[in-house]
Amino acid sequence: MPLSPKHAASALGWSGPVVPDVGILGHRVSAVVRLHPEVDRWRRSNGWPPQPDPSWFRTWFDPGPIDRTPLPAVSLVGVLVTESEADRALHSCGTLITLAKCAVILPELVSDDPWPLNEFDYYGVGVVSGDDADPRVVVPPEDRAAEFGPSLYGRWLQEVLYDRVVRGLHLSEATC
Repeated sequence: MPLSPKHAASALGWSGPVVPDVGILGHRVSAVVRLHPEVDRWRRSNGWPPQPDPSWFRTWFDPGPIDRTPLPAVSLVGVLVTESEADRALHSCGTLITLAKCAVILPELVSDDPWPLNEFDYYGVGVVSGDDADPRVVVPPEDRAAEFGPSLYGRWLQEVLYDRVVRGLHLSEATC
């Protein structure tokens, strides 16, 4: 059985709900998030539900009252990309490393060529291989998001992920 995003996240030490099948920058990925319970409680009790609609998001940055932008109720822990080949995997993570840690889930690595793994390591992209019974972190991911700084897209993505968590559209939590 192939390696699932939940087991890959656990192998990486990423704790939190695993949100599957998220469209991010042209890729279908799984995202691991950390829910901030105190912010979630405050937002729910004060009428600030998740706002995944991009048209509503744009209004946050129009001139107006400063209190129109809610605090983020989730943080993006990491992004998991499932690929069948190492060559395509690095391309998939190229823009995702601007948002959070990124790791690729690959089937068994059969090549003796160290080049793909060296390239993943160079860019800070993690590699997890194996299956659910034996997941292995081949290359640990690095958090390069700070090098790129926060973005409006990243903030909107937090709302999309918060919406998916609130609606229960996530896998059970990955735990270390």
